Amino acid sequence: MTHPTDIRREHRPLLLDAFCCQGGAGMGYHRAGFEVTGVDKDPQPRYPLGFHQGDAIDFIQQFGASFDFIHASPPCQHDTDCQRIQGNTHPDLIAPTREALNATGRPWVMENVRGAAHKLREPVMLCGAMFGLRTYRHRYFETGGGFTLTPPPHPTHTVPQAKMGRPVPEGWYGQFVGNFSGVPHARQVMDVPWMNREGIRECIPPAYTQWIGAQAAAHLNAVAVAA
Repeated sequence: MTHPTDIRREHRPLLLDAFCCQGGAGMGYHRAGFEVTGVDKDPQPRYPLGFHQGDAIDFIQQFGASFDFIHASPPCQHDTDCQRIQGNTHPDLIAPTREALNATGRPWVMENVRGAAHKLREPVMLCGAMFGLRTYRHRYFETGGGFTLTPPPHPTHTVPQAKMGRPVPEGWYGQFVGNFSGVPHARQVMDVPWMNREGIRECIPPAYTQWIGAQAAAHLNAVAVAA
């Protein structure tokens, strides 16, 4: 596998998509020009790119240094409003994921939800309105390994948003969480036609990571030129 200073124009840089689920993040990076490998502890037959089943943190520790860039989305259920309301408990993997990412020496991004933003270090918030999507879906991104993000302008939320998981009235934005209704509509809004309900309610819209991926590619090119 390549090293950032070995990137050639005819080869796509290698990206690890850790905790990949059904591949919203991975697809965005793929569209930005990366060769993406996803890893998840569960089978992901809907994942549209290269996939390895296994523990994501272990995989980062063993193989992360062989990739040019790493994206990680440790499970967000520990910090979501829905899970707190239901009284469910889930592991908090943010700190051990950060430790594994830093040990690779590679540039990286770690994503999570609003409820976990206080655990992230100087996160950048991305919103669907920044990319013309008909959903707000705020997600927070910590960066490391020498990589930083400059967020696009955040438009004012002027369009009303349907309540959690409820049907979306005409002209409103959707909030596709929990056992939401309208999977075909959500697929269209989020640009994830291959996903089912489970994947959609957890995913990062590909538009977010396509934008991040463009900045990541520029960073890698700058590193290669400076070497």
